[in-house]
Amino acid sequence: MMGFVTKRVLSAVPVLLMVVVIVFLVLRLSPGDPAAMIAGPNASGDQLAELRESMGLNRPLLEQFFLWFGGLLQGDFGTSLISGKPVAELIGDRIGPTLWLSLVTIVIAVAVALPVGVIAAWQQGKWVDRLVMAASVLGFSVPVFIIGYVMILVFARILGWFPVQGYKPPSAGLWEFFSRLVLPAVALSFPYIALIARIVRTNVIEVMGEDYIRTARAKGQTERGVLTQHALRNAAVPIVTIIGVSIAMLISGVVVTESVFNIPGLGRLMLEAVLARDYTVIQAVILLFSTIYVFINLAVDLLYGLFDPRIRY
Repeated sequence: MMGFVTKRVLSAVPVLLMVVVIVFLVLRLSPGDPAAMIAGPNASGDQLAELRESMGLNRPLLEQFFLWFGGLLQGDFGTSLISGKPVAELIGDRIGPTLWLSLVTIVIAVAVALPVGVIAAWQQGKWVDRLVMAASVLGFSVPVFIIGYVMILVFARILGWFPVQGYKPPSAGLWEFFSRLVLPAVALSFPYIALIARIVRTNVIEVMGEDYIRTARAKGQTERGVLTQHALRNAAVPIVTIIGVSIAMLISGVVVTESVFNIPGLGRLMLEAVLARDYTVIQAVILLFSTIYVFINLAVDLLYGLFDPRIRY
């Protein structure tokens, strides 16, 4: 088992290094001059040259990379080209809303998808199963921003149950906090409910055809007991895997959702940085998202090793 863990952890190191190099090169080699954007159209050539020098853009690309990478190793993500604030401070101010949105979203997705997938497997071929499959196709097909705008129209504008947009921290009160997270979290959870429910259904149906399931039924165990004590437990490995993948996939979803619901999180920070061509902020946020993605997949691999009895080396 320790060998498996060691191999997985070591395999993550070159992946992270590759991500660091790709993020740096893609942004540095993309068209556009951040110095020209900051200085404005009326800046003289001397002013642009001075600004490029102060930003380090005149240095060789390799030197720029090692200076940036050395700062990363010390926890220094650089300074925003637009606001002049440390990027680490900007991320620290924005990471809270993103973490809460992601947490509430995945809790809703798992809480809904697990029982729905099990029920669909239990009622395989019946109207309940067909309804769940049709709903899952709809959840995959409709973009999150359309779901978000529909929910704003219905539940915020027409019914007035929730605020239209914005975010309040937990310190502002539980109702103020959750009332502003319900709509974005539910909207963002739709594709993950569809994905997890389909995987749960498929794997439970597969397990339900095994010999030990027929043995449990022959011994007189109830159908509920067969599902909870045998089928769901033995289908846990791929289910845990897809839940982990869903958490990693949330990274892309928060950018759109935070923009629709005006949530001041990392996704919104990323969008603002892209529009302003704030390279240091873009680099830091992409690198953070990529690192989270790699570590979540690493955690899923390690959990797979714990759940799968075949892995004992």
